[in-house]
Amino acid sequence: MPTRLICALSALLLCGSLGSPVLPAAEEETYDPNTTQAQPGFVKQEFIYVTPEHPQCHASTLAETSSGLVAAWFGGTHEKNPDVGIWFSRHLNDEWTKPVELYNGVQADGTRHPTWNPVLHQVADGPLILFYKVGPDPRTWWGMMAKSYDDGQTWGDPVRLPDEIPGPIKNKPFVTKEGTLLSPTSTENEGWRVQIDWTKDEGRSWHSTGPLNDGEEIGAIQPSIVQYGDRLQILCRSRQGKIAEAWSDDNGRTWGEMTLSEMPNNNSGTDAVNMKQGGVILIYNHVGGKRDRSPLNIAVTENGKDWQAGLVLESNPGEYSYPAIIQTSDGMIHATYTFKRRRVKHVVIDPTKLELKPIVDGVWPE
Repeated sequence: MPTRLICALSALLLCGSLGSPVLPAAEEETYDPNTTQAQPGFVKQEFIYVTPEHPQCHASTLAETSSGLVAAWFGGTHEKNPDVGIWFSRHLNDEWTKPVELYNGVQADGTRHPTWNPVLHQVADGPLILFYKVGPDPRTWWGMMAKSYDDGQTWGDPVRLPDEIPGPIKNKPFVTKEGTLLSPTSTENEGWRVQIDWTKDEGRSWHSTGPLNDGEEIGAIQPSIVQYGDRLQILCRSRQGKIAEAWSDDNGRTWGEMTLSEMPNNNSGTDAVNMKQGGVILIYNHVGGKRDRSPLNIAVTENGKDWQAGLVLESNPGEYSYPAIIQTSDGMIHATYTFKRRRVKHVVIDPTKLELKPIVDGVWPE
């Protein structure tokens, strides 16, 4: 398939020939990225872009390539609007490049659907992969996959994944010691059900666990995969006011019963990653049983059960949600998240300088 160049003209797919879109009145305000208070371990905060190319954004993702960080998100008039596309930026010379629209949901017959939930994954000594969704809603969407072989400068044409393989639903894949890529995914057409898919050949062929929960007793979606010794754990968004979890002792092929952890969940996305120095770092809203998406928090665990409070990234009223988190080769933790649906915020954390306090019975310490 021919390779298509990323260029500034791609922004016109959303904005039209008249340039930037007319934004809601709230967008006329001056947005200050410096809303995170100084705390031990907190290093940096910034917006990926200042002037939006779209009225709203959501569901950011990030990865580290050989030439630096890359980030993607979906943006358009509002979530579920057919004009929503997948947007992308590279971090070069200590700055984020002007966002461009990589892909949209235009079909061969001219029908246009919204796009959803991009997920970036850098294959070791291989391509940068972008997974995303296309479709009217999460019950009927389908998975797409595209690859870049030059750190996101140019991209090939996207391909549709098999119908039973949605692709990573929000959070990044997990690569096992033997090199198998585990895709943390879920479906919503028969209740909220989690499944783990896997590929050994960069997405050319796939296998799946099938649903891990019935979607009724526990309704869960959007898992993250982390590891403790030889055991894997998934941490999932749920409808039950707590982060749902399950464990695997065979590299993700089979999983034990899904249960509710002590960590609160407000029916919003979370993300987690293993740290090189040991343990797991989690980014999430420490809110249970209600729709508020503030505060946004960082917690750490050594065993997946006992959690310690690290940082409060956002505490003001507003939506701070759908985070993504990675650790880069220099040991720093990088996270992005939705900032009031208007911008994507990027923060940097030094995990060695966090001052941790125990979270007891799911209560954030004073």
